[in-house]
Amino acid sequence: MAKAPESLEQFYRDKFGSLSEDLQKNIGQFNVFRIEDRVRKGITSPSFIRRDFFKIMLFQGDNVFHYGDESIPVSGNTLFFFNPLVPYTHDPLHPDTGGYFCVFRDEFFKEYARLNVSKLPLFTMASKPVFGLDDETTKEVKSIFEKMIRELDSDYVFKYELIRSYVSELIYFAMKLQPANNIYEHPDAASRITAVFTELLERQFPIESASQRFELRSPKAFAERLSIHVNYLNRAIRKTTGRTTTELIFERLTAEAKALLRHTNWNIAEISYVLGFEDQAHFNNFFKKQTSMNPSGFRQV
Repeated sequence: MAKAPESLEQFYRDKFGSLSEDLQKNIGQFNVFRIEDRVRKGITSPSFIRRDFFKIMLFQGDNVFHYGDESIPVSGNTLFFFNPLVPYTHDPLHPDTGGYFCVFRDEFFKEYARLNVSKLPLFTMASKPVFGLDDETTKEVKSIFEKMIRELDSDYVFKYELIRSYVSELIYFAMKLQPANNIYEHPDAASRITAVFTELLERQFPIESASQRFELRSPKAFAERLSIHVNYLNRAIRKTTGRTTTELIFERLTAEAKALLRHTNWNIAEISYVLGFEDQAHFNNFFKKQTSMNPSGFRQV
């Protein structure tokens, strides 16, 4: 039986032993670390499993990273992008290893900027998100990570807005380093199906008008649009992501519900309608099951 993905909560518990009040408040948001701090504390590499969060890493040193079915030796300064779809780990860190990494969930962008990180070429299953850097580009990337650390430690009320812009800067900086035709290839049929499924799912968002409505709400609806059997779709999604088709649909639906509750003045009945629910009661039940809060309570937080 496959191991469950490592959650961001478990990541924090493994690194810190417990969750502080600040970490609990910002779970699903963002954090950034210096690798040399981990080396000094003797933190070992996690097992080879998927995580439920994204990671961007500037690695300075020699090591072997195990990404998907590949082992990738690196030396010097290397920029990595890890996504929840692909399992990864690395060999034990050497004492002289340095660098930075940040971790965040997709919701960190979707709920606020509505940037769909998982659709970007760097985070697709077919990409090889490994970039060797020269001294000049290393300096640029290191500067971005240092700005993240300074903002995270600050009391600035809009610090997460700034941090989102720094993460975006890292992503688009790296995309300039890799030709587009090397990024969009899919290694097998399951990956292609998952990519098209994701495209269909995201094409329905963001919802910006009360005249829009989220219609592809079930695996069967997606399978019919793709002209494949629903069982084939479900197997492909499970193979490439380790999750169910329904889980991915519900996760994206929940993220959009949060965005609409937080950033529009639409009443809950209107939000329920545009998200494809037959009535407000069904939406209330769905939202509470996904978030442990009812929509009105979430809006007041």
